[in-house]
Amino acid sequence: FAARIGPARGARTMAPKRTPTDDPAGADAKKAKAATSTLAEDKKDFLEVFTQLRSELVQAEKDDGQVTIAVEWIDRMVEYNVPHGKLNRGLAVVDGMRALLPEGVSADLMFRAQVVGWCIEWLQAAFLVWDDIMDESVTRRGQPCWYKSAGVDMNAINDGLVLECQIYNMLKRHCKVLPCYADLLEMFHDVTFRTASGQLIDLITAPIGVVDLSKYTEEAYMRIVTYKTAFYSFYLPAASAMHLAGIADTAAYAKADEICKLLGQFFQIQDDYLDCYGDPEVIGKIGTDIQDNKCGWLVVQALKKCDASQLKVIEDNYGKKDKACEKAIKALYVDLDLEAIYRTYEEMSYQKLKAIIEDQTLLPHHLFGAMLAKIYKREK
Repeated sequence: FAARIGPARGARTMAPKRTPTDDPAGADAKKAKAATSTLAEDKKDFLEVFTQLRSELVQAEKDDGQVTIAVEWIDRMVEYNVPHGKLNRGLAVVDGMRALLPEGVSADLMFRAQVVGWCIEWLQAAFLVWDDIMDESVTRRGQPCWYKSAGVDMNAINDGLVLECQIYNMLKRHCKVLPCYADLLEMFHDVTFRTASGQLIDLITAPIGVVDLSKYTEEAYMRIVTYKTAFYSFYLPAASAMHLAGIADTAAYAKADEICKLLGQFFQIQDDYLDCYGDPEVIGKIGTDIQDNKCGWLVVQALKKCDASQLKVIEDNYGKKDKACEKAIKALYVDLDLEAIYRTYEEMSYQKLKAIIEDQTLLPHHLFGAMLAKIYKREK
């Protein structure tokens, strides 16, 4: 940490207040250009913090006397699994700090926010390592799943645990001096537990190879996606920024929880759609939900719309490791016009979320609006 005494690259210094007359013509175009520039700069600066954190973790292993082959394994494992996603969760903490502290964020606080953002990305990496094993997935982020990499296999289970434990090493190193340190620890533990609970429901509702369509209800599906996705993907980044910004109002956290649940549901339904309709070259993985017997949004909608003969198609083909069966299910989805149903849902949900965000007064709209903007109409 001592290496980052100077201003963090991701920090934005305090600027004098502007009056409306200070704004020249064409300000909207300049703001749009600045937003694009800021996003690119933020990602670059964020990745530089990753390099520092990775180096610190490796050095900590060496200082502890860890054997060389283990140090090299950990270094490779972290590089393979952590920094190659979209980084939306981690960068949402940076965005959140600017939304909550519009007068400016100190260099020191912004660096700590970047660290917490990376802790969320580390948690995401651990979840994906485990999830790919449980789902028997093949690719992730455009490369073989970690457990499919040469020489890894089920060692990946322990690697996921190492990734999770590294989160608390980083929080201790960089955030222990903060008044919100205990709150951050408690929140990471709580969100991890909630996500594991969502994963449990997902696994036991639709185990691979055992199809029980009576379990594929809207209620079960929404519980799965809320717990499996919403808390760690949306509430954790927003609430982390809130804690770092010194917000203590319980009503504000309750409102964040409400909005983030809806964002998470919206995001996961998009994910289910992209698993079937997305281009593997774009989304970075081969969709396996149909063969994996997932209780996904598309099959839940199909069960609500299908007639007796179409139900028989689902019963005969869903959840089977067979390309012909998968093709039959996808053909049924076309017959039921599920793509159009999804497009209608996407637009209605977007408008509903936008209204809820803009109508509340407890928190800056941009705290959630930035998240919504990143996922609306996404293709990966």
